[in-house]
Amino acid sequence: MAFTEQESQHWFTELRQIKMFSFYTDLENAWLDTLVVPFFAGICSAVLLFTHVVVHSWYRSRRTALATALKSEIVSEEPRLPGRFAYEIEQHTKDHGGLVIYCFTVARLVGCLALFSLSLASLILKHGGSRRGDIKWDGVFSVESLPELSMVATFWYTSFLAAIPLLRSGWARLITRHNNFVLLVACSVYLYRDVWPLATYTQTPVDISEGHLLWAKVAVVTFSAVIIPLFIPRQYVPIDPKNPMEVPNPEQTASIASLMVYTFLDPVVYEAARVAHLSHTQLPPLCDYDHSKYLTEKAFPHLDPFQGAKKRHLFFSLLSVFRWEYTVMAIAITSTSLANFASPVAVYKILAYLESGEGRADDIKPWVWVVCLFLGPVMIAITFQWYIFIGTAVLARTEGLLTQLVFDHSLRIRFKAVGTGDESRSTATSNAVTPVDTPETGSINDSGTLQDNDSQSESTSVAKGKGKPDPPPVVPPANQEKKKNNLIGKINTMVTVDVDNIINSKDFLMVVIQVPLELTLAIIFLYVVLGWSAFVGFASIVVLLPAPGFLAAQMQKIQAKKMEMTDARVEAVSETVGVLRMIKLFGWEQKMSKSLKVKRDEELAWIWKDKVIMLLNGVVNFIIPTITMVVTYGVYTIIMKEELNASKVFSSMAVFELVRSLLHRISWSTATLMKGKVSLDRVTDFLRNTELLDAFEETSSQEAAHVMQPDHPDIIGFNDAVFAWSKEAEDGTQTPSSRAFRLRVDGQVTFKRNAINLIIGPTGSGKTSILMALLGEMHFVPPSLDSWYNLPRGNGVAYAAQESWVQNETIRENILFGSPYEEERYQKVIYQCGLQRDLELFEAGDKTEVGEKGLTLSGGQKARVTLARAIYSTAEIILLDDVLAALDVHTSKWIVNECLLGDLVRGRTVLLVTHNIALTSAIADHIVSIGLDGIARDAGNDISAAIASDRALARELEHEQEEVDLEAKVVDTVTKEDEKSDGKLIVAEEIVEGRVGWKAMKLLLKGLGGDRPIFFLTFWLLGLAFMHGANSFAIWFLGYWGSQYETHAPQDVRVTYYLTIYSLILTGAVSVYILAASIYNLATQRASRTINAQLVDSILGSTLRWLDETPTSRVIARCTQDIATLDNDLAWNFGGVVELAVFMIVKLGGPVIFTPIFLLPGVLILFLGVQLGNIYLRAQMSVKREMSNARSPVLAHFGAAIAGLVSIRAYGAQKPFKGESLKRIDHFIKISRTSYNLNRWIGIRTDLLGATFTTALASYLLIRRSLSSANTGFSLNMSIEFCSVILYLVRSYNDFEVQANSLERIQGYLDIEHEPEPTEAGKPPAAWPKSGELQVERLSARYSATGPKVLHDLSFHIKSGERIGIVGRTGSGKSSLTLSLLRCIFTEGSVYFDGIPTNTINLDALRSSITIIPQMPELLSGTLRRNLDPFEQNDDAALNDALRSAGLFALQSELDEGRLTLDSEISSGGGNLSVGQRQIIALARAIVRSSKLLILDEATSAIDHKTDAVIQSTLRNELGSDVTVLTVAHRLQTIMDADKIMVLDSGRIVEFDAPNVLLQKKGGAFKSLVDGSGDKKALYAMTEKKAGGSQ
Repeated sequence: MAFTEQESQHWFTELRQIKMFSFYTDLENAWLDTLVVPFFAGICSAVLLFTHVVVHSWYRSRRTALATALKSEIVSEEPRLPGRFAYEIEQHTKDHGGLVIYCFTVARLVGCLALFSLSLASLILKHGGSRRGDIKWDGVFSVESLPELSMVATFWYTSFLAAIPLLRSGWARLITRHNNFVLLVACSVYLYRDVWPLATYTQTPVDISEGHLLWAKVAVVTFSAVIIPLFIPRQYVPIDPKNPMEVPNPEQTASIASLMVYTFLDPVVYEAARVAHLSHTQLPPLCDYDHSKYLTEKAFPHLDPFQGAKKRHLFFSLLSVFRWEYTVMAIAITSTSLANFASPVAVYKILAYLESGEGRADDIKPWVWVVCLFLGPVMIAITFQWYIFIGTAVLARTEGLLTQLVFDHSLRIRFKAVGTGDESRSTATSNAVTPVDTPETGSINDSGTLQDNDSQSESTSVAKGKGKPDPPPVVPPANQEKKKNNLIGKINTMVTVDVDNIINSKDFLMVVIQVPLELTLAIIFLYVVLGWSAFVGFASIVVLLPAPGFLAAQMQKIQAKKMEMTDARVEAVSETVGVLRMIKLFGWEQKMSKSLKVKRDEELAWIWKDKVIMLLNGVVNFIIPTITMVVTYGVYTIIMKEELNASKVFSSMAVFELVRSLLHRISWSTATLMKGKVSLDRVTDFLRNTELLDAFEETSSQEAAHVMQPDHPDIIGFNDAVFAWSKEAEDGTQTPSSRAFRLRVDGQVTFKRNAINLIIGPTGSGKTSILMALLGEMHFVPPSLDSWYNLPRGNGVAYAAQESWVQNETIRENILFGSPYEEERYQKVIYQCGLQRDLELFEAGDKTEVGEKGLTLSGGQKARVTLARAIYSTAEIILLDDVLAALDVHTSKWIVNECLLGDLVRGRTVLLVTHNIALTSAIADHIVSIGLDGIARDAGNDISAAIASDRALARELEHEQEEVDLEAKVVDTVTKEDEKSDGKLIVAEEIVEGRVGWKAMKLLLKGLGGDRPIFFLTFWLLGLAFMHGANSFAIWFLGYWGSQYETHAPQDVRVTYYLTIYSLILTGAVSVYILAASIYNLATQRASRTINAQLVDSILGSTLRWLDETPTSRVIARCTQDIATLDNDLAWNFGGVVELAVFMIVKLGGPVIFTPIFLLPGVLILFLGVQLGNIYLRAQMSVKREMSNARSPVLAHFGAAIAGLVSIRAYGAQKPFKGESLKRIDHFIKISRTSYNLNRWIGIRTDLLGATFTTALASYLLIRRSLSSANTGFSLNMSIEFCSVILYLVRSYNDFEVQANSLERIQGYLDIEHEPEPTEAGKPPAAWPKSGELQVERLSARYSATGPKVLHDLSFHIKSGERIGIVGRTGSGKSSLTLSLLRCIFTEGSVYFDGIPTNTINLDALRSSITIIPQMPELLSGTLRRNLDPFEQNDDAALNDALRSAGLFALQSELDEGRLTLDSEISSGGGNLSVGQRQIIALARAIVRSSKLLILDEATSAIDHKTDAVIQSTLRNELGSDVTVLTVAHRLQTIMDADKIMVLDSGRIVEFDAPNVLLQKKGGAFKSLVDGSGDKKALYAMTEKKAGGSQ
């Protein structure tokens, strides 16, 4: 049929249109092919990469043009050495990260090239023909081949990107990231197209026609996109390119796979398994991004108000600092929440497949769900461990940052003073309580060079103050002492308790993200499986929520009350240990033990309530999800009439278990988060509202006008100035005695340069405040426009505080204080400060460690070390605050003559605050006086005029002169008799190595089980086994119920019957659990009571020698920290370990019953878990101990610095102290990061073990199909639960091992040396003693069983009522004699007291009948009544009579306020009383005790003349005629009227007779002492008067 031309054209047009439509259709289909997705990813990558290069080049050209030019010149000038090809290759690989990384990079390039070749081959074979030379290029470049062409282009692009890093290293990381992204997209496309279809019944791989070529591409792209990025080591990139780490931390170079499974810690773990103890030097170095110097530079602009931080809550500031970390943590916890549902879904699908018989439950093959059973837990392990890995890194960094932040801010704050007197008007920071009691070493490394932004300017500046901080712990009267308002205490609490609370609340993301997300997913899952019955079940949770809410409220109340009782016991124990020597000397051991037992019983009563409420809380949290589950199942079967088959039961049960864990998490997280919130509020308030020094406050324009004028930059002094301790405004209602002190300067008061200036005034006038005002420690209140004050700091300022402050370093380091050592100058300082003799007494000399708060030094020694520090410094201006107060007259004269008049002080400006005008007036060039009105006046250089104008000062000078005269008659000075041989503190506390010993475990088991530990363990373990067995049986029974639907019609299944039986089983399990838990709680109560009683009795029964060798802080730590561990964590973890072990055995029994062949794999998994746990424990135990030791130096340095804050600021030493703090924080972060990461190491491994076991069991059950779906579900459920607790068992046992060190330490204090215990035969007659007669025969004594004798064959007889004076030089045996009479040391010979040998009498009876008053009496905190009669054996009338007889009322006759009564509060140790008042109270206590023998160790010049006269009058007139008094004399004046005088020398009696007889003995020892005194005539006159009176 012929066509016309028009028709032909029409057909051609239509054909063209059809072809065009077909072309566009083909083109559209080609672009919709998934193979094009990698091509688009490549285009996006190229565009982004090009943009990045352009922007970076432009930015670099503008900012670093000069630097680039210089660098280019340097590079171009570098000579190229011929024949160094090998070296250049080595350097080239090194620049690219090393040989390993370079090889991986080459492998990536090879893989990309292979992919390019394989894609090209696929394209040609598919579209261009298969025969060589017969390629159809039209087909190769056709529309249909566009997807394959895009893959060829994509892999060409990846090959190009892979080649660039081999040539240039500058852009390698960025380009590699782009390459990995494109390759990963390509890999995902192939997995979706060609691998996923294999997991289904209905789909086939899209590219299966390619045959082997396809699988080659899949393998190569997986290798290039997954394997290489996962396993290539990361190149170390230093934070500071100018200061890279010599050896980076393995964490910084580990591959992603290594980070996922923490293999970078393998060297640490294996090294720990090889050595007994892993030292901190064997741990990896600290990552440079974890260095506190870098962290502070990065974080402080967001945290520190003085570095530009916004005024917002600290929480948001921390979020800003760690925003990336918290973002990663949020992603990780979200991934964990999603992965948590992989196992329930997999179980549901597997059981549904088994229920379907040979049919298919869905299109997905069952092996996919088996893989999910493995990948789900693995995903959970990886993401959750990564969440904790990032979280613990943030935790460690936050702990260091907050500690340093509080430390830095503390250097700026003002400490207000409270109380009265000079001491109250000083900062008194030396009274601070450091956060730790354990003595620590000094600097870990050399001092740093941290930039100090807070150091003061060249001279003290004027600034404005704000805020109302709490007062520091000075020593006011006890009724004014407010410990809660103690700013130093608050600061120390902040860096211990508050910082711990803040870092413990790091898991707020779990509550904010995980809990709501998982609850939502749980509801969705249960709705899909069980329909709308899930909503009914969750409604039951809402209805039952008030129950845990009520319990939580009760828990808070009980916890608060328990802490109150614990605080009361700790306070009682601490005080008891502090006065333990007094308790032993008074024979109060048994009474004090009973008193402490009462406190302990009160505490244990509330601990029991706490355990009961915790048990109820746990039961309720178990019951609520159980009720939810029962309600859901009941509604689903009874109301909805649905089948509850095995797949629904066991999958939903796993979700209900997830809900139960969420409820537990909400329960404990809420309390933790609330604590963290409160602590964040406290730290925020401290940073924002604490009153600062004027130098750091914003000055107003008016105050800014009073900054020092340039006309007097070198003047030291004031002009029309007023200073206050705080900016707090007075309301006008205060009495004159309570009104805030103000220092006033009317007119101009200046100090003379290059001279010694005295600052004098009566007690309480505010002399110290003059120095504090100059140092800027007080708030400047300018009363006029020309007000100013000035202290030039350009040439340095040195300061010696009245309350001497020393660091826990050696004596030499305390003196040098960071200055370079110069031998000649140093020796001059030692000589001029009178320290030569003291250093000779220490065998280690100036290398002797002074200890915490200088405990190895006397008060006078500390004062001279503090003075030596100031003298050794090169500061031009020296401020000395009453440094002579702690020194005796002889030493004071030496300091004045040799030091203040010495060549090292000559030419320097000295401002000396002093009471000792008699000694210092002669050397003064200028005098400034201050009156009781607080007004400072310039007195010129006329001391007599200053004294004449101030009556109070004149009276003090008169008394001072009397004390100087009395001091001249001292025959003995107190020195330390037992110094250490190596300069170290008493005895280094042992660090336990290895595992907990059987002896300590036996102590715990015996405490738990009492006399029948086997009986207790049997019943407890049976209860746990029955409870967990019943729970497992309940799970099986649910499956059995579900299996009934396989053989019965739904209406024939007795739902009510099965539901009732299931509920009864669970009720029985809960009941047995309550019984077992109650048995264990009762056992822990018994253990806490008996072990504490054993410890207290052991310490109270110890020898004085042991007390001398053991620091009080260690004893207190045993009775407080270790006992607290026993009460709480130790008991909890021991119970947890045992219960988890029983749980695992029961859960393993489930799969084994139905599949016995899995007993061997189960035991193997358990064995591997235990082996891994052992390896982990060896490393973690060592690191935990090192971590504990690393934390203490941080807190010790912090506490010591806070205690000496004024001194540090005066010297301008903030910078080195900050640097030292940063180094100690670095040391702590290094160890803590390793400790936390080791937990991740064991966690990921045990999770992988568990996932492997569950997957193997599921695979076996699917292959064999020998069990029903119900029994298969039961086996899988038991397997999952068995594997889930492997990690918890290992971790709980690790925690138990760490905490069991407390048991070891307690056991060590039970095995100490003890004094003989009281016996029935040792009780004396009821009326004994009737008299004070003392008969001593051949008495010898020594301090230890093998030590040398300190007393040699002493024999003497003292009649009842005689007053005996005992004199002798230091070391003559005076103190040893008093101790031997009380049987406090080893004695030989016989001592008869009222006719009965003392060695036949119980020690408590002997010591109760003798009273000793030491030189510094120890008092208890509480009322005066409690101190006189601690066990309430006398009425108030008797106590008041004793006080009157002791002379207290006579002493107080002049006082209007502050009169001591029986209700007056005494601070611990009597710190708010003078030494004289303490002596009088001790004397009154002796009168109350009605002892027939009184031993008085007389004070030297520590008490004033009037008090001394009152005490001596009491001893002569108020004691009974049958009371024998032995006075260990330090001044001859007090014993010249004694009945007899005993002169000792080298432990032997040299003379013993009446004073007048001894004075007539030519050449006698006593006569020579009297003749050599400065008041010979007065002493002879006293003797003659006594002799005349007796005649």
